[in-house]
Amino acid sequence: MKLSLEGKWIAGGFGLTLLLMGLVSLTSYNNTTELIESAERVQHTYEVLNTLTDFYASMTVAESGRRGYIISGSQQELKRHQIAVNDMQSKIDLLHKQMTNNLAWQQRMSRLNSLVTQRLGLFRKSIALYQQDPSAIQSQALITEKSVNIRDEIQRVLADIKNEEERVLRVLLNNSRSTIHYIILIELIGTVLSFTVIIGIYLLLYTQWVQRQKVESLQHTLAQEKELGELKIRLFSMVSHEFRTPLSVILASSQLLGEILQDLVEQNQLRNLYRIQSSAKLMNQLLTDILTLTRAEAGELNYKPELLDLEAFCLNLLEDVGFCGIKSHSLRFISNGRCVRVYLDEKLLYSILSNLLLNAIKYSPNGGNVYLILNCEAEATVFQIKDEGIGIPAENYSEIYEPFYRGKNVENLVGSGLGLAVVKKCVELHQGEITMESQVGVGTTFTVKIPHLKV
Repeated sequence: MKLSLEGKWIAGGFGLTLLLMGLVSLTSYNNTTELIESAERVQHTYEVLNTLTDFYASMTVAESGRRGYIISGSQQELKRHQIAVNDMQSKIDLLHKQMTNNLAWQQRMSRLNSLVTQRLGLFRKSIALYQQDPSAIQSQALITEKSVNIRDEIQRVLADIKNEEERVLRVLLNNSRSTIHYIILIELIGTVLSFTVIIGIYLLLYTQWVQRQKVESLQHTLAQEKELGELKIRLFSMVSHEFRTPLSVILASSQLLGEILQDLVEQNQLRNLYRIQSSAKLMNQLLTDILTLTRAEAGELNYKPELLDLEAFCLNLLEDVGFCGIKSHSLRFISNGRCVRVYLDEKLLYSILSNLLLNAIKYSPNGGNVYLILNCEAEATVFQIKDEGIGIPAENYSEIYEPFYRGKNVENLVGSGLGLAVVKKCVELHQGEITMESQVGVGTTFTVKIPHLKV
């Protein structure tokens, strides 16, 4: 009789579990269907917003091209204007396809079409006027004024459309969020009840408790490590600041004293003064490298890409290196390929190339050549720093990027062993790679390849 009762409990529990799972599955299916439909509407709204953004960008380019053509008479600017006008029309057509059967939407689109037609007509009129009489500045100014007024009207219409779409988007997202919460709630309830029937509430609570203990322990450990990292950064920042101030005073004073004594004493008598300057610069570079490396290890070294003119950047860098008083070497810059503006982090790139250049100079004999080679490829930018120095032994290849490590053949040359470690961290933040070719007694070539950021 006892076994039969237990069997009934098992059968009842199994049936109840199946019923709960069936109800949860049915509810989840219905909510998921609604969620998919909502997601499609959200996608449509995002497409409309993107089309509006693209249209405004094309309109801006068209106006820029028109003004550029009128100012300079450049056919390239005219072509850019024409391409942008065609793109504007394609975006308007796309907006018509994306529009809903909504009266307010249709009224806004009708207004937008009218304004765009008027502005395009002013564009054509301005270009034709310039082609007939380039000196008609006053007439061009009147056309430009009308164009600006129409542009403001277009902006207001676009703003109305955008605001409406964003309102719809917020409603859809709120509905989707509510649906997701409802799905999660239903599934959680069904899961908890099912596990309660099958396994038992005690085992479930025990498992959750164990997991919670692990998570709390991990969070505590991570919090301690984060606190230590922040403390280390604050300490090095404070030390760096306290050292930089007297170092700047020493360097500035020694440079001023050198300028004063340059015409009064012989050059060999200024040797100790130059040593002071060199040591101050070395200490300043050491502090910079330590702080950079510390931030990188703590995850506080941020990657902030911006558009850079690479050739101008490299020339300025070589000029900075020259200003540091390094006149015993010949610094040469070579640019290959069509180098355009690319997205790179200027500070990190400066740290990469300056460290490699200073190392090349440090470990090269006086009078040697140091090359900075810029290769511009379709998918990446490649920098090469080549010297004619002492080279790096093959047995040191695997360790040269470790902090404070120095090669066995550096002899009495002063250095901290931090430069290449800093370079490695900065290259990794660019998602790039660094390679090296070296021959002892002949020279070393470091190659840094940084992929182009897709924006």
